[in-house]
Amino acid sequence: MTQHTPQPEDVFAWIDGAERAREQAGLVRTLRPRPASSSLLDLASNDYLGLSRHPETVRGACEAAERWGAGATGSRLVTGTTELHTELERELADFAGFEAALVLSSGYAANLAVVTALSERGTLVVSDAGNHASIVDGCRLSRAEVAVTPHSDPEPVRKTLAAHGGRALLVTDSVFSVDGDAAPLAEYAAACRAEGAALVVDDAHGLGVLGEGGRGALHAAGLAGAPGVVATMTLSKSLGSQGGAVLGPAKVIRHLVNTARAFIFDTGLAPAAAGAALAGLRLLRREPERAARVREVAAELYERLTASGLTAARPDAAVVSVRAPSASAALRWAADCREAGLSVGCFRPPSVPDGISRLRLTARADLTGDEIVRAVGTVLRTAPAGATDR
Repeated sequence: MTQHTPQPEDVFAWIDGAERAREQAGLVRTLRPRPASSSLLDLASNDYLGLSRHPETVRGACEAAERWGAGATGSRLVTGTTELHTELERELADFAGFEAALVLSSGYAANLAVVTALSERGTLVVSDAGNHASIVDGCRLSRAEVAVTPHSDPEPVRKTLAAHGGRALLVTDSVFSVDGDAAPLAEYAAACRAEGAALVVDDAHGLGVLGEGGRGALHAAGLAGAPGVVATMTLSKSLGSQGGAVLGPAKVIRHLVNTARAFIFDTGLAPAAAGAALAGLRLLRREPERAARVREVAAELYERLTASGLTAARPDAAVVSVRAPSASAALRWAADCREAGLSVGCFRPPSVPDGISRLRLTARADLTGDEIVRAVGTVLRTAPAGATDR
């Protein structure tokens, strides 16, 4: 039998079928460039504290770029570490209550770095079923034995750790990005202590929102600085900048510097992003009430939406998730909101582990009462059939 050799024009022909399947399932994703300024009311971004355009944050970025240049110029181990990077690391660790910190180019890279560097063949990595894709990918790259346990259920975690008996770590989000629910960190930490396992927590949605003055979910749970605990976080949400960080015992940070490929072989975070994050962090220290305000806004959004008959998950932080009848309905709903002047997120498979599509509204500390009322009214007016129970 003669085997057909694809011609150059046929090499990617398989993509056509994949595109048709996405279109039929209502799962096509597109890029939508946003203008520098917009009349849309923003409940789609992760700018929880309203710092991305704050004059101090912007000034921090500008001054850093003017002093240190537009780019980091190399990996952190070569030319990509500036005094600004180390200053940001010291202040992040101090603020969140950890011994040391390491800044990376993104929160995604931070999770890849931690999971792969703290595990190897024979290590057990226990991962909550609701974890972010960056944790999932870290598990895939780790070469460790990976066990995925039911979402936010400590008992299967304990049993899985007990059955392994060797080196292990549990990795979980602190606040899950789909429904905005918080992980049972105290119970997870107890299971890890009982079985001698490490606890790794992605606090991307907790920093700036939870804990005293926004110090994070681990600080709120009394776990910040604990010897067996490591945190990852992003600088692109509450701090209004870009980048990621790992916080934990100093020896863990030293280990990452020497072994984490996502750190060693990646260009350092641009000075402008480091400067903006540092300015945002210092602003949060001075104005800790921003953390409480964003939680108040999320709670009010939830109460108003559910009182009107929509099904929403009760928020533990800043994310308010509203269920849609289908993926295509969620996409149309988000588009209708946009046409009515409101920007909201739209989560569809494979981004949602349970297959249920949602609108995702993110609370911001700088939203006014009138803007909250306007946002809820827009969501209700544009709701598709089957979205409400009334």
